[in-house]
Amino acid sequence: GEFGLTDATWKRNEPDSPCKQICVIHRAAGICVGCHRTPSEVRDWAILSRDERVSILAELPGRKHMLRRRRGRRSRT
Repeated sequence: GEFGLTDATWKRNEPDSPCKQICVIHRAAGICVGCHRTPSEVRDWAILSRDERVSILAELPGRKHMLRRRRGRRSRT
């Protein structure tokens, strides 16, 4: 490829980003609607260690409940 770069250049033996390309931070939950990471986890992903990434990835499934709508006490009109 151009400049001697190949696809292998970009492949690393590290966990891939969980980004789903739905990058919206849920205001109440404080996490991304798509990948369930916090804004700082999204920002720092490229500089986190492999172990830090693995740890975050393990937590993500448990965060989905944070996005559920909570019913308020206001009456419907």
